[in-house]
Amino acid sequence: MGKINEIIELLTNKGLVINDRLEWQRLKSGTTDGILYTILLKNMPTYVVKIDHPKVITATEEFLLAYKNVKLLPDVLYTDNKKEFIIYSYIPGETHYNRGSKLEWMKILTKDLFNNYEKVDKDIPWGRINGIHRNSWSDFNQSSFEFAKINIGKLLPSEDHKRVELLVNILKTYHDQEEKYYLHGDTGVHNFVYTCNQLKGVIDPSPLIGPKVYDFTYAFCSSPDSLDVDTLFSSFSLWNGNASFTKERLLDEVVFQLYTRIGVCIEVHPHDLNGYMEAWKEWRKYLPSNL
Repeated sequence: MGKINEIIELLTNKGLVINDRLEWQRLKSGTTDGILYTILLKNMPTYVVKIDHPKVITATEEFLLAYKNVKLLPDVLYTDNKKEFIIYSYIPGETHYNRGSKLEWMKILTKDLFNNYEKVDKDIPWGRINGIHRNSWSDFNQSSFEFAKINIGKLLPSEDHKRVELLVNILKTYHDQEEKYYLHGDTGVHNFVYTCNQLKGVIDPSPLIGPKVYDFTYAFCSSPDSLDVDTLFSSFSLWNGNASFTKERLLDEVVFQLYTRIGVCIEVHPHDLNGYMEAWKEWRKYLPSNL
């Protein structure tokens, strides 16, 4: 409590906010390890204060500033010199729920976020900015596969695990030629802000260096509803450079993402598991044959 009072005093001393009917509220932190507060000005939520480890604050600030022209992302108001906290604009709405059509919010994401992603220098390593750096995207996929396989265990037959492992090798042929992009890295419904069943914002980046399609398939698989090829291809029709993607390549990317999502789901949001298992019955037909 003392820290948030210090932050508000700092903001008022710098003239960034006016201490007129100013209040603050602690927020549930959701998937982030940090501490979140909302600053209310005249009873209106206006800013979010995020207190976290300096490396997390630095990564968040750098990502939001790099994509400051993307209207779905919050605007940075202030970051302290020690990178102990960041303050950015509050996006009104709710995450997870009342999302409206997946097709509609996937189209908004594709047009207004994914198509604005920028390439990075080839010498920057693959992987999480604040995580383990990888020599290749295939290494990242291999790690994701191994994590998911352990979590899923006997929920799926051993044949499916073997066929997914074959799929990882197929994806490697694509990713050996892949260009690196600066990604949000956690584009799921838990980080999408909706108002009146419309997508209005994307919060809480976990920046990642990877292929641009990763964030697209992550978003598509981040909820178990509407996991069908019609929604997939209609969403992807707005993708810049979609002509370079074959139908088979996109299906391969999605079925692998769905597999890893099931692994995460078991640990983080088991209430969605039945929906994902139903979807898997349809998507497993796109797995390579286990010859």
